[in-house]
Amino acid sequence: MVDKWETKRGLADALNDHDVHRLVDLFTEDAVFVSPVGLMEGREQIGWFFEQFFQGFPDLHLAVWYEATGTDNPLMVEWTVTGTHAGPFLLPDGRELDATGRRITLRGSCASFVENGKIATHREYFDQLELYTQLGLHLASDNPALA
Repeated sequence: MVDKWETKRGLADALNDHDVHRLVDLFTEDAVFVSPVGLMEGREQIGWFFEQFFQGFPDLHLAVWYEATGTDNPLMVEWTVTGTHAGPFLLPDGRELDATGRRITLRGSCASFVENGKIATHREYFDQLELYTQLGLHLASDNPALA
């Protein structure tokens, strides 16, 4: 029997190695990945999601600083991710943001449900506005009363 925490920690290791193949192999075929950026279903979409982040932040690094090891499922961790925006990064509206050279530091947490040694559901929680602000983006409104 595979230790659930071994699987969860393997996800952080694969992410830090930018190893998409090893990363997606930690998920079930029909895994669901939920984040502020969107919903990914299945290994192909999950791999695509991480490829986008690695392309935009080729030095992306995740530091896990808290593990809720007293739980069985979901496995919860808190983390900080850092990186330099050195490549194109896909925005929610479908446009790509060209490299800005800006450094990001983003705090978040995630919950993984592990079944038979594979991640079946993974949920990321982070402040998307904090990420975009660090990239130099700003909120805009179509409402003239707010302009």
